[in-house]
Amino acid sequence: MRKEAQQALGIAVSTMVLGACVTGPGTSASAQKPRQISASERAQAAQAHPESLAEFGGGYEGPGTAMVKRIGKEVAVRSNIASAENECTVTLLNTTVVNAFAIPGCYVYMTRGLLSIMNSEAELASVLGHEVGHVDAQHSKKRQNAALGSGLVSILATVLTGSSQIGQLAGQLGQAWTMKYSRDQEYQSDDLGIRYMTAAGYDPYAAAEILQSLGDQEALETRIRGQNEAAQIPSWARSHPLTAARVKRASQKAAATGVKPGQLKRDAPDYYAAVDGMLYGDDPAQGFVEGHKFAHPVLKIAFEVPQGYYLNNGAAAVTATGGQAQIQFSGGKLGDGDSLDSYISTVFQGVLGNNKAQYTGVQRTTINGMDAATATARVATQNGNRDVNVVAYRFGGGSGYHFIFISPSNVNVWDVVNTTARSFRKLTDAQAAALRKRVVQVVTVKSGDTAQSISQRMAFDNYKLERFLVMNNREANPTLRAGEKVKIVVFG
Repeated sequence: MRKEAQQALGIAVSTMVLGACVTGPGTSASAQKPRQISASERAQAAQAHPESLAEFGGGYEGPGTAMVKRIGKEVAVRSNIASAENECTVTLLNTTVVNAFAIPGCYVYMTRGLLSIMNSEAELASVLGHEVGHVDAQHSKKRQNAALGSGLVSILATVLTGSSQIGQLAGQLGQAWTMKYSRDQEYQSDDLGIRYMTAAGYDPYAAAEILQSLGDQEALETRIRGQNEAAQIPSWARSHPLTAARVKRASQKAAATGVKPGQLKRDAPDYYAAVDGMLYGDDPAQGFVEGHKFAHPVLKIAFEVPQGYYLNNGAAAVTATGGQAQIQFSGGKLGDGDSLDSYISTVFQGVLGNNKAQYTGVQRTTINGMDAATATARVATQNGNRDVNVVAYRFGGGSGYHFIFISPSNVNVWDVVNTTARSFRKLTDAQAAALRKRVVQVVTVKSGDTAQSISQRMAFDNYKLERFLVMNNREANPTLRAGEKVKIVVFG
């Protein structure tokens, strides 16, 4: 959650329409006539671009950015998109989420999280080529819009307001990873990506390697969270389903190009030089998520949710899912002369909109030395009654913060509400200073180094070796050669 989120109360519903595609039917990436990006597509993409940036932490301008933009253009000009070098906009997003996506108008996005698990420019060319392929083939026109919603946001907008239009828009809020494609569309984009990267001079066998790395990363995330796959936050592997058959197919398509393994460039040294020092994990300006705990070194706040809940650090709010309640944490303005009653009223207005449900009288309390207040509303929906609990705090310095808890009315979630609400606290200067960012560091293997010994330098308390193996695309018990480059994560 960024500092600017203090200015936002309630729910901000995006009007971004990522799935729009206005070109006529029948156009394909294999057509002889160059694929023209229409003025309407460009206008819609340009309108959506700032919102995409806002929802994914903004554009990242540190190490790795220039490489992503350069290679994105290199593969785009090999596509069937006319004037792709000028028409396609490539952005590296400042988020730890492992994902890549594209929207009509040839706006292509990739995250820091995904870039960190690559190991060559060829792998990068494969992913960017795949996303350009979706644009080239106009897959968004036929996209199977996933009904995953956007966690709490869509529940608040759809369940509580009853507006399907608002719900549809809210379901798109920052959730580009829910834009699922059919298997045939994924295969076609795989094929197009391999075609583009090969034409650009990159080793096509890297396509299967990054697919394998993505699958390994997904499996590791599952182990770290101790949750099953369905409970995970959607990621690249959820919106672009990964299977062993797809990895094998990518290898076969690479062989079908007639190129021998290693014949074309991989440019691994250039990749390592580009990502050395790149921010890894959460940006300190947005706060840190560690398991079920959240802490913000700039705002000097912290809280935690019960075990079993999974935190998602968004641009305007922190959300938690996985249990019987949906939780959102955010902030807003609360001056010394403003009352907590009016603050809570504003929160409920943002949640309920025009819904006629009334919330109960505000109850005052004190939590960890802060003035606090609570209120509850019961809302009738098509799926039964829902309780909305709001807990707000006067933080000082003109700021207020609040939790919103949404749950079925027949489920008792008081323990969740009470435990979470009472965990919110101010951090001391020393506690805030102890929250340090992590960065990617490229190191040279020395004689006698092993994966086990190098991984002990990783800035994590657990799964050090496993994280090292995945981000370097290594099998268990790998043999490291003196002089080769590997990546680790250290405190910056």
